Amino acid sequence: MADGGMQGMMETPGADAGMRSMKEAHQADAGMRGAREATVTDAVTGVMTKAVTDPYQRPLRDLRISVTDRCHFRCTYCMPRERFGDDHPFLPERDLLTFGEIGRLARLFASLGVRNIHLTGGEPLLRRDLDELIRRLAAVDGIEDIALTTNGHLLHHHARRLYEAGLRRVNISLDALDPDIFGRMNGRGIGPERILANIDLAREIGFEVKVNMVVQRGVNEGEIIPMAEYFRKRGITLRFIEFMDVGNDIGWSREKVVTKREMLELLGRAHELKPEGRSRCGEVAEYYRYVNSGGRIGFITSVSESFCSTCTRARLSSDGKLFTCLFASEGFDLRAMLRGGASDDEIREAVVRVWTRRTDRYSDERAALAGLRRRKVDMSYIGG
Repeated sequence: MADGGMQGMMETPGADAGMRSMKEAHQADAGMRGAREATVTDAVTGVMTKAVTDPYQRPLRDLRISVTDRCHFRCTYCMPRERFGDDHPFLPERDLLTFGEIGRLARLFASLGVRNIHLTGGEPLLRRDLDELIRRLAAVDGIEDIALTTNGHLLHHHARRLYEAGLRRVNISLDALDPDIFGRMNGRGIGPERILANIDLAREIGFEVKVNMVVQRGVNEGEIIPMAEYFRKRGITLRFIEFMDVGNDIGWSREKVVTKREMLELLGRAHELKPEGRSRCGEVAEYYRYVNSGGRIGFITSVSESFCSTCTRARLSSDGKLFTCLFASEGFDLRAMLRGGASDDEIREAVVRVWTRRTDRYSDERAALAGLRRRKVDMSYIGG
């Protein structure tokens, strides 16, 4: 993951700092017109391909699209109730990218080398007619994989339509099996029962399912073993996520982070685990397989083992801002270009300029930045 600045591009002061207008984008250096292409070798597969790269030779391969900033949960590490009360002013519908606009951008990103699209929120299942968007994205030439991250609570209402539209992978967030612990963490007192039932339903329909668990010291580290056993027995991949300092006012501190090393040591007491590494370049999780049972677990280690050097993700907020890091402060306004009459070539060139000037390395630089007061975009807005 990377530092949220897009330094060198976004220096306009004031409330709209960092949001370049179309006119400014067109005045960029002539040398940045067209893609900066490089031959990139996937560190995992060894496959060589052409790609648009940033100054650290990180290719643009993945696009995470937030379809809404709304969520009916109030998870303490994402949308704490103290900041996101019931009267919180979420984005009005007119400010959200339409499905047509998202589809157009997906096509342009695919032409620049993006192969994987991941839909996020907020809670993406709150966006009406999401299956229509899936259908549009599945028809984009060059897109090889579409996935969805959800809290799973509403999945039973949508799962079959999403599968029929072309979605095949879902990542479901679940932080505890204990109803009291999970209820406190999601801020609504909601238990895990419906989510567990929806995980079973998703698998019956045919989805590939992964479960994500954010682990916080003093909150739910006692759920590591119960969660691991529950999903190991069912052959479902569980990914442990180190508590990250995403967004603002979530009470993060290094002391609350349970590291991969600690979790691995704990899990290793019960089962022999064999490292598998990462499945491809740009994959954020490092996987281990249970030697005796064949299932596997993963770790997302932004805090203890940075993976900035292999980050291939661009992020699109629900109102059309382009970000090059989960920990960003500012984004580039693509919606203004879409609604201002920009051509495909002009939008494509703007994306290339953003990516080829990308210097984000937040997780590598976290310690050095610790003393700085810097607002970061909230995870519910940019998508986790």
